[in-house]
Amino acid sequence: MKLLLASLLSLSVSAALAAEAPKFDPKRLSEETRVLSSDEFEGRGPATAGETKTIEYVVAQMQAAGLQPGGDLKDGQRLWTQAVPLTRSQIAGTPSLSVSVGGKAQALTQGNEIAVRAALDGSKSVAIADAPLVFAGYGVKAPERDWDDFKGLDLKGKIAVVLINDPDFESGKGDFGGKAMTYYGRWTYKYEEAARQGALGLLIVHETDPASYGWATVKNSNTNTMFDVVRDRPGATHPRMEGWIQRDFAVDLFKRAGLDFEALKRQAQTRAFKPVELKGATLSANYAVQTEVITSQNIVGRIEGSQRPDETVIYSAHWDHLGVGAPDAKGDTIYNGAVDNATGTAALIEMGRAFAQGPKPQRSVVFLAVTAEEKGLLGSEYYSSKPLYPLGKTVAVINTDALDPEGPARDFSTAGSAKQDLLDELIALAKRWDMSYVTDPKPEAGHFFRSDHFPFAKRGVPAVSFGSGDDRIDGGRAAGEAAQRAYTADRYHQPADQWEASWSFTGMARDLELLYSLGNGLANSKRWPNWSQDSEFRAARDASAAERK
Repeated sequence: MKLLLASLLSLSVSAALAAEAPKFDPKRLSEETRVLSSDEFEGRGPATAGETKTIEYVVAQMQAAGLQPGGDLKDGQRLWTQAVPLTRSQIAGTPSLSVSVGGKAQALTQGNEIAVRAALDGSKSVAIADAPLVFAGYGVKAPERDWDDFKGLDLKGKIAVVLINDPDFESGKGDFGGKAMTYYGRWTYKYEEAARQGALGLLIVHETDPASYGWATVKNSNTNTMFDVVRDRPGATHPRMEGWIQRDFAVDLFKRAGLDFEALKRQAQTRAFKPVELKGATLSANYAVQTEVITSQNIVGRIEGSQRPDETVIYSAHWDHLGVGAPDAKGDTIYNGAVDNATGTAALIEMGRAFAQGPKPQRSVVFLAVTAEEKGLLGSEYYSSKPLYPLGKTVAVINTDALDPEGPARDFSTAGSAKQDLLDELIALAKRWDMSYVTDPKPEAGHFFRSDHFPFAKRGVPAVSFGSGDDRIDGGRAAGEAAQRAYTADRYHQPADQWEASWSFTGMARDLELLYSLGNGLANSKRWPNWSQDSEFRAARDASAAERK
């Protein structure tokens, strides 16, 4: 009963704080998004001149907003940044790629039939001659689900070909969460498992629906410079060759090897599936790889708590995008990243301003702009593995990524729908703005594993990644969903993701009132939200309980 009363009291305090939420200026949000996504910032690629400009701009804005530096310690003083060492790899020149079936060779063009990533296993070059190809289903080994797509196959010297997403995607039911993607469906997992299986390489068959994005996104994200956190044994996580192939090419390749792609895909959705060699089919690849260790930066602003400064609420967003890459149909080579994620970075700056201008919170609040999200959540992975402020005393992480820069919606969503107190509180608070919660509309896209809250969540920290709603006050759900489809098809990870003068930013401004209230309520309480009892993240959080006493 005492716990229930304490919870009700805390929520009533949160409700009162919600009523006092500050207003956010749409013009500021628009201007900051415009600047960050301008050509001058060159697509905000890590370890480029664009990074330097981005750090200078964001730090200047945080400083002007009234924040204090919260990054690395140097001579007893906090810096504005946290150094993030990364391995940077890029293919030198044009890779030589081909497949051969029955002795008949076919040259492949990087970015067309295939998108090969620069090697991240430490190799200085990739020289593969006639490596056998093997179809390995979804590339999943999940003992707890009694599932093994490899079944003892020796992949040494071979290239595995696998499907994207989970075995449940097509049917919507089964051992992998139905339509909701598990981590086994993520391309990052598939490369990791291929390395564990000893494969020389892994090719993922791209299909738009199960990937949740088109080939243009695959090409633009995988044929440019690659990054990874610095690892002691990179080959334990990355096979020598990593890449994607187009579905139509895969279907034709299987056919020439005497196999039916669709029939094998149906088999791969069953526990009884066994890997199938593409008889007579081999792959050859030859390209040099330039690899070096560079240092990128997370940007960290902070407000120190007045009563419990060692307890921390984090707001996060990634500042990076894809930088300069292959030209689109109009010849544009700058991947500006206006929505993804200049919007979230602008939100972070303005959230910091709101806290700095308001009453000082009891707990500390950190505003964390992370690097290299587009390369695999690397900045947030680094921070959560080497936190500046202990994760055991981190109250929660509230992440913003690719917010809608147009008008307000009647609803909102989050990446995934993991059960936790933090989400319950967000849903309850939203009612004060007449906003309803809609569970992740595309759980099959695996957004829970694609945003910067995930590295914190897997270490037990309660974390959400906020998503703008689709049920627009002006135009309803039809307008919101149409805009989202158009963005995914025509702008996402493409040079066309540019700032528009017509964007009102009134929806973002309203949403930030909600997110401010959530964080402010936590920062002025003694609450420690947790995951549900059956959550896979609960044990990690409970393991640090002693730190919070």
